[in-house]
Amino acid sequence: MRARTINGTGLIVAGLVTTLAALLFPLWSYEDRSGTALDRLDADTVSTDFGPLSALDRDFVTKVRLAGLWELPAGQQAEERGTTKAVRTAGKHLVEGHTFLDARVREVATRLGLELPSQPNPQQRGWLGELSGARGEAYDQKFANILRRAHGKVFAVVAEVRANTRNSLVRALADDANTTVLDHITVLEDTGLVDFDGLARDAATAGPPPPATRSPAPPGPTDSPGSATPVTPSATFPLPPAASRPKPGKSK
Repeated sequence: MRARTINGTGLIVAGLVTTLAALLFPLWSYEDRSGTALDRLDADTVSTDFGPLSALDRDFVTKVRLAGLWELPAGQQAEERGTTKAVRTAGKHLVEGHTFLDARVREVATRLGLELPSQPNPQQRGWLGELSGARGEAYDQKFANILRRAHGKVFAVVAEVRANTRNSLVRALADDANTTVLDHITVLEDTGLVDFDGLARDAATAGPPPPATRSPAPPGPTDSPGSATPVTPSATFPLPPAASRPKPGKSK
């Protein structure tokens, strides 16, 4: 009988210890530990004459440049290959919009002392290659859906940056990007070829977005891709000029 009492007492004590540990663990987890979201924000942010510049800000500037590096030639290609007026019109909007945005992003990058890529990334080169291999109605379908899917993802990034940035130059660039990207989404949807069910499925199955660049200071976000040359559909429409490469720390 006594052994049973001792065993019962032991079980009660063990239960109390387990409960206490469960209560104390959250306090230990968060007390005196670095790596919180605020800590990361502070660590990844640098000061500029135009306000704090975060990792997300730098990543956004790079994404604007990369968008122009493949959407400009894609737009020119659509003007030449599109079988409907709506597709050719969408191509014209892409050319005009990204010509404007590319000039803006190079100005912003120079004033913030950020290095920009001068080639599309591998995924974007793949999209250009896929478009270049299509003709006729198949081309129209690919153009409308590849570009609409890409713009939808960028649109979400623009909104996040515009809502949260503390840098006046990045804020103004986000305003310009928001107007341009929304226009492009609209004209792409006006083609009547966008697969909205496919877009919804992609959104539902997409994983978490990749983290913003963690570089602590300019020059910024990513190295240029290798020596690969992007598909250029028209010899009369070159890629945007190479980005300037200001000295690190230059903010004006």
